[in-house]
Amino acid sequence: MATVFNRFCTEKDAFINPWDTTQKIPGFPKVCITTFSEGMIRDYAKDHEAAPIACLYSANGALPVYEITYKNTRMGLFLSRIGAPACAAGLEEIIAYGAEKIIQFGCCGILDQSLVGNKIILPSSAVRDEGTSYHYLSGSEEINADSSSMDIAIQCLKHHKIPYITGKVWTTDAIYRETPAVIRERKAQGCIAVEMECSASLAVARFRNIPIIQFFYGADSLDGDTWDMRDLTDYGMCQKDTYMAIALECAIAWVS
Repeated sequence: MATVFNRFCTEKDAFINPWDTTQKIPGFPKVCITTFSEGMIRDYAKDHEAAPIACLYSANGALPVYEITYKNTRMGLFLSRIGAPACAAGLEEIIAYGAEKIIQFGCCGILDQSLVGNKIILPSSAVRDEGTSYHYLSGSEEINADSSSMDIAIQCLKHHKIPYITGKVWTTDAIYRETPAVIRERKAQGCIAVEMECSASLAVARFRNIPIIQFFYGADSLDGDTWDMRDLTDYGMCQKDTYMAIALECAIAWVS
């Protein structure tokens, strides 16, 4: 394991690079929005008659990349696959297509209900309890979010009077190994939420010198003696318009 986590390879070029498999598209949207809910992507694309302009390919199938227009601004919209490795590969290919700024959002598990409540969560840093980020950045327990990108999200949420909280999140590869002892440890570190992609996405963005805005909404809660599913089975669909609006407004604030 020391080879993986303690011996970071600084070579920029890999044996297979994203641009070896993904051709740059002239005029590709500079700002792209992504989430992990297939339903949100499907419904928004259908309701706004969005046209696919590219695809992200894997053995799981092809994921369309849509071109959308919001307030006279062209953007990309695509689904991120669940889990750090698959999510990172998708980001790599979107960047290879020509994206220069990414907005990523999704659901998470709540570790501190008293602090989070029903607020939007802006990750200020993430505990790197996954393997992907260590191939993009040298070993460290945490990775910080880019402060300038966070500032844009904060100003956007304040402007629209949307309650939010900033704080540390825990990125893990193994949802069925979130043991009570580890949950207590992460809470003691200051983590207010848990998810599966944040630290890896931050690492890819930093490695490729691409700014990324991330935000989360609480689904289930791990802050109790028993697991509370809450609206996990809904995956945020009941408030999909709110979450998409936040992402779209962040994109506008970024380009204005």
